[in-house]
Amino acid sequence: MKARILIAVTAAVGAAAVMLLGGALRTSQGAAGAAPVARSAPPPAHGTEADVRRQQAAVRGDPADVRALTALGFAYEQRMRETADPTYLTKADGVLRHALRLAPRSADAVVGLGSLALSRHQFGHAVVLGRRAQRLAPGAGLPYGIEGDGLLELGRYRAAFKAFTDMVHAEPGASAYARISYARELIGNRTGAEAAMRLALEASQGQAEPTAWARVELGKLLFGSGRTRAAVRQFRIAQVLMPGYPQALDSLARAEAALGRQQRAIRLANRAVETVPLPQFVTTLADLLQANGRLAEARRDSALIGVVERLLRANGVRSDLEIAQFYVDHGLRLPHALVLARRARAERPSILGDDVLGWALTRNGRCAEGLRWATRSLRLGTRDATMFFHRAMAERCAGHPRAAHAWFHRALALNPHFSPIWSPVARRYR
Repeated sequence: MKARILIAVTAAVGAAAVMLLGGALRTSQGAAGAAPVARSAPPPAHGTEADVRRQQAAVRGDPADVRALTALGFAYEQRMRETADPTYLTKADGVLRHALRLAPRSADAVVGLGSLALSRHQFGHAVVLGRRAQRLAPGAGLPYGIEGDGLLELGRYRAAFKAFTDMVHAEPGASAYARISYARELIGNRTGAEAAMRLALEASQGQAEPTAWARVELGKLLFGSGRTRAAVRQFRIAQVLMPGYPQALDSLARAEAALGRQQRAIRLANRAVETVPLPQFVTTLADLLQANGRLAEARRDSALIGVVERLLRANGVRSDLEIAQFYVDHGLRLPHALVLARRARAERPSILGDDVLGWALTRNGRCAEGLRWATRSLRLGTRDATMFFHRAMAERCAGHPRAAHAWFHRALALNPHFSPIWSPVARRYR
């Protein structure tokens, strides 16, 4: 679940926000006197860039137009997802805070700030904002999703799953079903996760980007269970819906590599990075280049991670966990990666935090500690080949060859192509 687990929460928020964007925000009233909260609506007909310009013009015309300010904030957040330019987060923060100063009971503005907090990995703050939005607009669904996403990354799973269930009851739809899918995946119910994602797909029909996103997420679930050809079909449909869609390009690159089409995979990964240089896309390209012996190019792309990290940090995004995983996977700056992993796990005490910290400890030769955290990372019953592989490597490091063999076997049985660089290692050691 390497790619999925790193971005699933943010992606779920992103899909929800896509359906909130633009001047076409639909609102509903909660209890008497409550401010409106954004509901699902189609994305802007002429693209986010046009929507940004339209909302900017509206704000220039009336700097006190709370609706326009809030819509502009959502549009800036979407532009960040489309371009990987984190300065859009700073812009979104400014206009959303201004909207909230003008209208302290604007649930839309609070929801926007909650989504922003999640994008910046400020999960505790997101929980606070999600609960605040619930009070401002009782009965709306998305505030429960924001609360649940934050709780999930803080390792408070029971409370997170309850928030997702409340979201489904309040406002069933694509973003709610996507969260249920991810929750089921975390507890090892991959069949249930796929069923929920198919509901998300059905609910998103008629909206190109949300439908493409749901196709990609469904494909990732299929790929994670070793059904590579079925996954490829989903990724290709997403590309038909949204030509050049970077999420589909990145996922299709990994799947094509699994089918042995290495050069095609590298071309797809290059296109994804050229479109949006997000860390997970850079990771895919670096993995594929390294797996194909193109080490100089892989090192060049690895250097890009440091640039992305600095840009994200300058705009308030905490990316220690993702950067740590990249460094550990590629054997770069391992002592520094361990420092990052410890700090990130303290901020995000989730199974992801446990997994990355355990992997960093193992790669630094801290075998007993690595095994302890690798074991803890699987406490929910998650069935993920990458996490199984990390457990296997920790067992091997700790001098437990039989246990290591069993975990290598489990990883490969679930998905024999879970990683371009680590699947061959698992096959060698099993």
